[in-house]
Amino acid sequence: MEARNLSEVDLALEVGADTVMLDNQPPEMLRAAIARCRGRAEIEITGGVNETNLAALARLGPDAVSLGALTHSARAVDFSMKTEIAPAS
Repeated sequence: MEARNLSEVDLALEVGADTVMLDNQPPEMLRAAIARCRGRAEIEITGGVNETNLAALARLGPDAVSLGALTHSARAVDFSMKTEIAPAS
């Protein structure tokens, strides 16, 4: 279940969610949410994660951190592949 604030974290835990996705929360709120979820639900930090804040968010102790930039912000690579067909024997 996705949670955008601590009230939604509490609701997710109340209804028995097995995973709580903490979406676009500041570090102070993430710490509080992780403490509430620990031992009750898996914790995934998502939203606003990038290569500059990934390590700091991982140190907060979630079970997972989603880095959407891997797909939506990937740089294009231009390459070509040449093939050669072997003659039939």
